[in-house]
Amino acid sequence: MPQNAMFVATTDQSAARRTQIEPAPTELPRTETACLQGHEGPVYAVRFNTTGTYCLTGGKDRTIRLWNPHKGVHIKTYTGHGYDVRDIAVSSDNSKLASCGGDRNLFLWDVASGRIIRKFRGHDGVVNAICFGPGDGILVSAGYDQAVRIWDCRARSFDAMQSMKPFADSVTSVCLTDRAAIVAGSVDGTIRRFDVRHRHEASKLDCCLTPSDAHVICGSEDGRVCFWDLVEENLVHTIHAHKAAVCSVAMHPGGECLLTSSTDGTVKVWQ
Repeated sequence: MPQNAMFVATTDQSAARRTQIEPAPTELPRTETACLQGHEGPVYAVRFNTTGTYCLTGGKDRTIRLWNPHKGVHIKTYTGHGYDVRDIAVSSDNSKLASCGGDRNLFLWDVASGRIIRKFRGHDGVVNAICFGPGDGILVSAGYDQAVRIWDCRARSFDAMQSMKPFADSVTSVCLTDRAAIVAGSVDGTIRRFDVRHRHEASKLDCCLTPSDAHVICGSEDGRVCFWDLVEENLVHTIHAHKAAVCSVAMHPGGECLLTSSTDGTVKVWQ
């Protein structure tokens, strides 16, 4: 065989190996193990507690529900919102939860008693997302009013400590890094990071990672959950999870299972 022909053959074989679809890594969820049903209508949020032993869900039926997802058991229902519940956050010691939704309110709850500890109001539209800050002393929220707002859980004031409005459309997600930087994403196609001096910059980030930080997990409007390899930057695994849009995903802190919620009104557990 001519030398150049051998080179072409070798190149073709290498290309074939690169284009071959690799099986999903073993640590990624593959099988549905439970389906939690109890909400009336779409389930907009699903979140683990910090230890991964329980989860909380929020839906269009205005309720928050506490579950043991490993056993498929409903434990408690929290009521108080006047409209749909869009997001939930759990404090670091699991004693409190925060929620937000269509009534423009932020609620701070005592998990054990189900009592509402505080209410905050200041957004001019639906509140889409909420999270606790370091030490659980503050709440950060994101809303349809194009704003990210910071709230002091310890102060008597019901007004936001600070509001940031650099976005051109609804802010749909928010989180805090270990260094207390605020990251928020918007329908305007940007994700912005705010430092302590309140400057921001655009970046490309994803919300849910596997514990090893090797894969990004995202839901889609067609009911799929997709897993992307951060190193190879390719799709490695897909779950046809729901019959309708996947609203929220949550990975167990130890990687034991994945939770997904959907507009079809179900929450599913995957291993």
